[in-house]
Amino acid sequence: MVRDGYIYALCLLAVAAIVVWFTRFWGWAAAPVLLAAFFLWFFRDPHRTIPAGEGLIVAPGDGQVTETATITTPEGVRQRVSIFLSVFDVHVNRAPIGGVLASVRYQNGRYLNAMNPSSAERNEQNVVTILGNGADRGIEVTFKQIAGLLARRIVFHFGEGQTVGRGQRVGLIKFGSRVDVVFPAGAVLKVKVGQRVKGGESVLAAMPQGVRA
Repeated sequence: MVRDGYIYALCLLAVAAIVVWFTRFWGWAAAPVLLAAFFLWFFRDPHRTIPAGEGLIVAPGDGQVTETATITTPEGVRQRVSIFLSVFDVHVNRAPIGGVLASVRYQNGRYLNAMNPSSAERNEQNVVTILGNGADRGIEVTFKQIAGLLARRIVFHFGEGQTVGRGQRVGLIKFGSRVDVVFPAGAVLKVKVGQRVKGGESVLAAMPQGVRA
């Protein structure tokens, strides 16, 4: 359970208690109690089994794959996988590979529907680039935490120069949102549009043996 869940739930339970105290009617407490239960459920943080092996790129978040595309970046041709997180998905984000955070950049923007392709560039987002080490040595992966129509709060717990492990919890996006993962063109794609994935557990792509960025 993410700490935020307890904070929201306790606040709402306090509201319920105050309402009952002043009204002497338990029925008025139903709404805040139900909302408290929703927040406890929404901020769940289930255990995930992180796959082992060299050159694996895992999903940074739960949700549905909405796009797989080849794109051109200043660094050259790359692949991009987009994952839409609905309000019903787990919103804890995880590192797609293990390595050093080469760049962490927060970008202000709009709050378009996360299903809109334009949201990848125009919405408020946190852009993180990881230089792989260990089993992921030589791989460079960028992933974006992108705010959606309802999401107004992006959380990321690490800074440039710090090291993260593959599948490690790194932050969350509150309410409906999107995560994009950009990785080398030579990686073998393991997912398709419409497929549901689990953060830290589902493999999005794998680098062929001996092939890196």
